[in-house]
Amino acid sequence: MDMTGARWRKSTRSGSNGGACVEVADNLPGVVGVRDSKDPTGPVLTFDPQTWRAFIDHTKRH
Repeated sequence: MDMTGARWRKSTRSGSNGGACVEVADNLPGVVGVRDSKDPTGPVLTFDPQTWRAFIDHTKRH
């Protein structure tokens, strides 16, 4: 998946000490990217927006 143009942002749950952080890019049409902030050139998980929203909603409830 081409993530050129992705604008990455850290999770609001990530700490400020630069440790284990997750970054999300949800500005591209039809895809949400998730990566490890410590490895910005590493692998990216991709989800369709509906699946990502379902994951976030479920996580917030539990």
